[in-house]
Amino acid sequence: MFVLRPEIPADVPAIEALLDRVFGVRRQHKTSYRYRVGIEPVRALCLVAEEAGTLVGTIRYWPVRVGAVPALLLGPVAAAPSHAGNGIGRALVGTTLERAAALGHRLVLLVGDPAYYARFGFAPAPPEIEMPGEDPARLQYRLLDGGPLPTGLLRRAEAAGGGDCGAVPFALDAGAGGA
Repeated sequence: MFVLRPEIPADVPAIEALLDRVFGVRRQHKTSYRYRVGIEPVRALCLVAEEAGTLVGTIRYWPVRVGAVPALLLGPVAAAPSHAGNGIGRALVGTTLERAAALGHRLVLLVGDPAYYARFGFAPAPPEIEMPGEDPARLQYRLLDGGPLPTGLLRRAEAAGGGDCGAVPFALDAGAGGA
């Protein structure tokens, strides 16, 4: 049984090791990492999954812009290979999408497998949203508020301030977790 909790600074070495195991040590050469360098993640949405004191999953979000409109870039999200199929990814994504909507975010983008992320309401981004250097077939989006979909070039957030919603504590329901 795993539990979800906010990421803390002491988790970073275990998160990096997990991401290296899941995505390989060259993962930082991916296009999406260029949107993260020098930018603070949206701390209120950074969670880990833990089982018996061991980190077994992680998710992070980063502030970006589509044209001039603030948005979030989801990723990476990963579960330990030994825990694949245990619902960790589903719990991390579902919980944080609800939290992002509650915090007033309206658009989430990610680079990933369309078949996997469709279950969370993601759809392929239209050609009017561009992420230079990325395979357009893997760029996904989800509107959280039902408003109009902004279009334009996907841009990094400003390094100063990071576009974060602020220092909002993350609280989980007492029963949050998974099997």
